[in-house]
Amino acid sequence: KKIKKLNTLSSVLYVAAHPDDENTRLISLFSNHFNSRTAYLSLTRGDGGQNLIGTELREGLGLIRTQELLEARKIDGGQQFFTTANDFGYSKHPDETLSIWDKKEVLAQIVFRIRAFKPDIIIHRFDHRTPGNTHGHHTSSAMLSEQAFHLANDPKSFPEQLNRVSLWQTKRQFYNTSWWAYGGKAQFEKADKSNMIPLESNPIDLLLGRTNEEVAAKSRSQHKSQGFGSSPRLGSQTEFLELINGNKPSNNNPLDGIDTSWNRVKGGYKIKKIVEALITDFDIEKPYKSVFTLTEVYQSISKLKDDHWKIIKLAEVKKLIQRCLGLR
Repeated sequence: KKIKKLNTLSSVLYVAAHPDDENTRLISLFSNHFNSRTAYLSLTRGDGGQNLIGTELREGLGLIRTQELLEARKIDGGQQFFTTANDFGYSKHPDETLSIWDKKEVLAQIVFRIRAFKPDIIIHRFDHRTPGNTHGHHTSSAMLSEQAFHLANDPKSFPEQLNRVSLWQTKRQFYNTSWWAYGGKAQFEKADKSNMIPLESNPIDLLLGRTNEEVAAKSRSQHKSQGFGSSPRLGSQTEFLELINGNKPSNNNPLDGIDTSWNRVKGGYKIKKIVEALITDFDIEKPYKSVFTLTEVYQSISKLKDDHWKIIKLAEVKKLIQRCLGLR
């Protein structure tokens, strides 16, 4: 699976407010089935929550919930990012939230993360159009991310960042909606879904003998301080992505029309062919046989001028060589 990921050049950023807000089913789906670089950007570290497993609160709880997120990502395959926004407890309105957070500073950090991570698509957990209807932190996370979508490619926005990262225009932005946002399943059935993508989110990984939901449930169960352990549900499960920015895909693939192959990098076509041969010839019982070809891939990537994917893929190849050699 890691070798197949080597031949995929796509990135997905999921954005929400707190640890445990993330949809682990979608993070696992993009990471393990779309083979995309997938990350969760939690604006806070959860300092304002409650603690079901100990006495730690505020900063102490923030440390615990940070570690819970890192453990969750080890299971679902995502990366984890934060901003310095403070989780100060429940907020009734984003106006209050953003006055306490320092809106400009947190927005700058989200723009920086987009410019550095360079996601092809961004997905919100919450709706940026409903201020006052839910937790102010939740709505604020979506509002700031929607603004950052446009600002990340604007040279006039936070220009001081451009000596460290480059401008980036994400192709699409979605709101990960569901029936609870409509007040019930019956109401959601009647809702206009013309701007939504239904996405099957529980495929079976036949190689590893597990469903995506099994991975997601184990990941979500790492949020022990919040009591969010769950058993995996069986059968088909649909996630809905409502298009917020960008052009609508022509099918149910949110990455439709985006080149996610080595062809997106100048000089990458040769690498694509080598990795395709690597996948075909891979011997699961004798993985060390692939090391010579992996070194060839490493040398080819080293010659690329695209620093972004060059750095990412060189790191992937190093880990693959270590695993194929069985190093401990």
